[in-house]
Amino acid sequence: METLKLGFIGSGFIANFMAKAMQQVRHLELTAVYNRSGAEELAQFAADHHLGDCQVYDSIEEVCQNCEAVAVLAPNYVRVAIVEEIVDAVQKGVPLKGIICEKPLGRTIAEAQRMVELAESAGLLTAYFENQLHMRSINNALHQLRPQQREMGNFTLARSTEEHAGPHNSWFWDPKKQGGGVLSDMGCHSIAISRHILTPEGKEPTFMKPVSVQADTCLLKWGQPKYRDQLKECFGVDYAETPAEDFCTGIVTFQNPETDQIVKAQFTDSWMYDKQGLRLSMDALGPGYAMEVNTLISPLEIFISDEAASAVADAETALEKSTSSRGLMPVQPNEADLYGYVTELEDMTRSFLDGHDALLSWDYGRETTYLCQAAYMAAEQGKTIDLTDSAVNEELENYQSLISQGEGAQVLFN
Repeated sequence: METLKLGFIGSGFIANFMAKAMQQVRHLELTAVYNRSGAEELAQFAADHHLGDCQVYDSIEEVCQNCEAVAVLAPNYVRVAIVEEIVDAVQKGVPLKGIICEKPLGRTIAEAQRMVELAESAGLLTAYFENQLHMRSINNALHQLRPQQREMGNFTLARSTEEHAGPHNSWFWDPKKQGGGVLSDMGCHSIAISRHILTPEGKEPTFMKPVSVQADTCLLKWGQPKYRDQLKECFGVDYAETPAEDFCTGIVTFQNPETDQIVKAQFTDSWMYDKQGLRLSMDALGPGYAMEVNTLISPLEIFISDEAASAVADAETALEKSTSSRGLMPVQPNEADLYGYVTELEDMTRSFLDGHDALLSWDYGRETTYLCQAAYMAAEQGKTIDLTDSAVNEELENYQSLISQGEGAQVLFN
């Protein structure tokens, strides 16, 4: 089997996580990184771990010339411009196979649509990186329960939660740059994985049709004066002026188009989970059976006393977004695989080498953006949004939430 040469545009947190995952993926090499902060270190990591002959390039066109597929892992607010440069390079003759975008595909539906159109105009294969749909724990559970589903019927309720104490970088906290708050950042995960769990065996990822959305967005911790000051000091973002939600919850109602059965996907996400670190929690109920996943349950635990804590340089070596360096802590020995990054990369590699889109294409990413924006609209208007209403869908096409416009005070402080 041939090897796929991959280029990274972006060298921050997610790019480094992807590089760690690549150590476990066959037939994939990291050969090019766009020259921005952290690029040299990322290239050195690739060399140290035999991921390929990775070089740092000063232009996006040069990156594309030295790889076969390119991953857009840069901040949300620059992605459309980056993809425009990639498409321009392809139209000049650079023989790129495919393009990857880390979630979310767009900050608005219009942005996501623009991304899809750009990829189509260049004839590029696409992969939308939504790692949770590739989690082995989820998919193994679904595989184990398929006989029960065939006998008893499919899941009727799926619930998904992603929580941690807050993002690493200032642009994540800035609603205008990021596209919102925790709903934009992590709600896309939770809505997508719940839909995946509710999808019957053998059906496409978008098989279940969205019927309605209800949601609530709140500022529970980071709007308090003490923590607002911390946020401003650490990241330069003032939530007294341009706040974003640090908690969201809601329900998406889906309908099976073949049976007309109605099912529910409940999501909850927060940036105020001051416990061990990142927690992904998913469960689902069907007639006579159920499943449950909690990523903080690990076969490995460590204990560090107060006296010994000063020896710990980085608590995140134990768990992503870890908030403590002492006490009894769960350790996940292989987070890149646990969260689905390894299988996500495997799927993309096989798909692109075989000449087709990944399991999750940019069309899928656009629809996930659509559901997230519908949730913002529902929270903003304080009512359930009817996604079967053509007038509502027309409004959503050009909708931008007040929070993402920097006007979140109208929603969060009332």
